[in-house]
Amino acid sequence: MSADKEVDGTVLSPRDKGLPARAAGMSVEQFLATTPRLSEFWTPLLVLSDDALAHNLAVMADWCTRHGFSLMPHGKTTMAPTLWQRQLEAGAHGITLATAGQVRIARDFGFGSIMLANALTDARGLRFVAAELADPAFSFSCWVDSVETVELMERALTGVELARPINVCVELGAAGGRTGARTAADASVVAKRIRQSAVLRLAGVAGYEGCLAHDRSEQGLAAVRGYLEKMLALHTSLADDYDDQEVILTAGGSAYFDIVDEVFNAVNNPLPRTRYVLRSGAYLTHDDGFYRGISPLDPSRLDDPDPAQALRPAMRGLARVVSRPEPGLALLDAGKRDFPYDEGLPVPFACSPDLGSAGSTKLAGASVSAMNDQHSFLRLAPEQELAIGAVVALGLSHPCTAFDKWQYIPVVQSAQSDLVVGLVRTYF
Repeated sequence: MSADKEVDGTVLSPRDKGLPARAAGMSVEQFLATTPRLSEFWTPLLVLSDDALAHNLAVMADWCTRHGFSLMPHGKTTMAPTLWQRQLEAGAHGITLATAGQVRIARDFGFGSIMLANALTDARGLRFVAAELADPAFSFSCWVDSVETVELMERALTGVELARPINVCVELGAAGGRTGARTAADASVVAKRIRQSAVLRLAGVAGYEGCLAHDRSEQGLAAVRGYLEKMLALHTSLADDYDDQEVILTAGGSAYFDIVDEVFNAVNNPLPRTRYVLRSGAYLTHDDGFYRGISPLDPSRLDDPDPAQALRPAMRGLARVVSRPEPGLALLDAGKRDFPYDEGLPVPFACSPDLGSAGSTKLAGASVSAMNDQHSFLRLAPEQELAIGAVVALGLSHPCTAFDKWQYIPVVQSAQSDLVVGLVRTYF
């Protein structure tokens, strides 16, 4: 990534939610050079911990190396090129994205290895990718799940000069799932149609198992395992349809990549010329909710709960008490416009008088019962004291819907530190 792209002279302003008033008129570099403290920022606020980010990057990189997978983390989780770059520097093979617009952003920042985990059916997006393929260092692939999609792509590329065909993976789906051909037979037909195309290249098999289960129940894991077995069988059956270049077999969100490893067995049973690719994205920040309850690398799920091998929550919310209208209830100045709520409500941690000292111990007996646009309902024991103006640290669930609410996110050295060492910018 070009540093000049991220540091493009953008000036911080009062329009940037949560930043200190004195940051207005400064560049990010100028502001950070003043050694800002978290206590200067305004609530509500989303905060990242640098030490936890670095730890999670190392944990996932080590896991992928030991299990024979390349990692192309899903960039839509954060839409933060500075974090994508850290993932690449930790060994990621490339970045996965979800829309043509996200691909354009990544290319503008100079990212050279991109998987679009989706069909590319917008003619303008297709022509953009076709033009980018003139760069011999650019690696790109997308997915298709029907003959109709293949033919739409061919029509959109009529008359377009292509430096090389666009790599496409046939996507296998499942009944009740998301996109993807619903049977292996249908997927095989799509693959053979791709093979006949002059503008597309059959580059492998893709799928997403995370939509088939939402927990680690026996039934849920069986559904995931069965689906992945069908993906592997499809990939094997297409051996004669592949050319002599590298192909990929890709699955793995952030919930079941251990089952992907179990089924694909990339280390001990590699298929010729196959790169096994995981697309997990939420590992970078982990969380205190959904992924803490389902990730195979949460401490609660490891046979040997070695902290060095387990993911840590790297994000938290900070909110201030604005009202104590009745016993047992406090209203906070943060709501669903600020923090995620789609995969579980925030978990309240210790409160403090200011932003710089909000703790990481759970607030005993407290819970968030509901969120409005700009308020959270914090339920307390009737006799519990919590002063108006106090700051409550919130453990959050689901990073994919946390980052999109913030343009600049402060990064502190650690959850126990007040020193701000970075500002992560997002591009949603």
